[in-house]
Amino acid sequence: MSDEKNDLPDETISKETGKKVDRRDFLQALTAIPVLGLFGYALQKEIGYKKAQKATSSEAEVPASDLSDLNVALIGAGGQGEVLMNAMLKIPNIRFRAVCDIWAEYSLKRAVGLLNKYKFNVNGYEDYRDLLDKEKDLDAVIIATPDFWHAQHTVDCLQAGLNVYCEKEMSNTLDEAKRMVLAARETGKLLQIGHQRRSHPRYIHCYQKILKEAKMIGRIVTVNGQWNRAPQPVLGWPKRYTMSEAELNKYGFKSMEQFRNWRWYKGLGGGPIVDLGSHQIDIYNWFLEARPKAVIASGGTDYYPKTTHEWYDTAMVIFEYETEAGPTRAYYQTQTTNGSQGYYENFMGDQGTLVISESEAGYPGSIYRQPQAPAWDEWVRKGYVSAPEIQLLKPETEAVLDVRETISPDEHKIPIEMHDPYHKPHLENFFNAIRGTEELNCPAEVGYETAVTVLKVNQAIEAGKRLYFSPNEFEI
Repeated sequence: MSDEKNDLPDETISKETGKKVDRRDFLQALTAIPVLGLFGYALQKEIGYKKAQKATSSEAEVPASDLSDLNVALIGAGGQGEVLMNAMLKIPNIRFRAVCDIWAEYSLKRAVGLLNKYKFNVNGYEDYRDLLDKEKDLDAVIIATPDFWHAQHTVDCLQAGLNVYCEKEMSNTLDEAKRMVLAARETGKLLQIGHQRRSHPRYIHCYQKILKEAKMIGRIVTVNGQWNRAPQPVLGWPKRYTMSEAELNKYGFKSMEQFRNWRWYKGLGGGPIVDLGSHQIDIYNWFLEARPKAVIASGGTDYYPKTTHEWYDTAMVIFEYETEAGPTRAYYQTQTTNGSQGYYENFMGDQGTLVISESEAGYPGSIYRQPQAPAWDEWVRKGYVSAPEIQLLKPETEAVLDVRETISPDEHKIPIEMHDPYHKPHLENFFNAIRGTEELNCPAEVGYETAVTVLKVNQAIEAGKRLYFSPNEFEI
């Protein structure tokens, strides 16, 4: 069963032309660079800036030769499944044994062919139940199917004795998400939810070093974040690979249009606030170490036809948190009509501001010191952040004799680079947890808390009023 990439696909097929259209996240992320303008700071060239340290998931603590082999199957070989598969091909000691996808003549055949090129002798299945019946030497299953299938696939795999990595969102209903948590508890198997920023070295550094240890931005009072995307055509498909109506109905789809664009349909996906916002709202809960107490949201299908886009293409949200330090308000925006400034998260405290993004191509991260805050020399020496730069402003003409020396805004870079695929560290964490060398970074209970937070947004838009969270909502 196919699941298009939950950020932006490497490529898609225009319904109108049938041609492949490049829409890589790279191009979207480049628009994030002007985010400095949000603070009134001028963009600066990084002349002479050297990273204080590098952190990549490829710098493994345990030599690959000491890692036990793990036998893995992939359920869902569409866009997102392909992203995860390509990330796993860069991880040592992973042995692909099987792939499952209902689009047998297209996604399944493509995935099997790719893995064969990498010398994996894999079996292909259309129905995941056949995979579970026949593959008896598996250690783990990676699930990248549409959201409304996540619970059933996950529960069945857990009950078959397999560890599961399931893409976010856990499910498009909380009842189904609860089933997943309970199945993991009952079986004793591991369930990692695919909020991959939880394993990203830059996010871990910011949480552990900058926020927790150094407390560099002080008390966080305000948060804002966004994921903006330019308009995109509905996903089409090569007509010679059209599935029959009976095949589609068997797996919960009414048509090929719905199968290819399930994220926009109620009952199947959750729209952009789930597909995109879920990644970042998860970071709100994590960095604030709190669950929201209320949410207000406005949104609608303002751009696309409602016949093809049932879910809201625009959502603007305010979460209200009560943290240990006091109240915090967190704004979030996702809209799909303009890619302005891409995607990032911005945490504002009384001592400084942290701006962070998953993207290396766009604006990976900086921290800004408030003028009244103590100097950060200690943290620069420890390598937590870079030193600020001094910039010379040269005269515009030779007739102007004075050269004014100014200090740039007190900007410090986050000295963490990651050049691996975004999902690779999170998958590595999952595999190492199976081996017993690490703890899961996003176990089922954490993924469930994020699902509670995010799914309430669509409800708040529909209700048109502030909705409150009960503390019991987050517990199972």
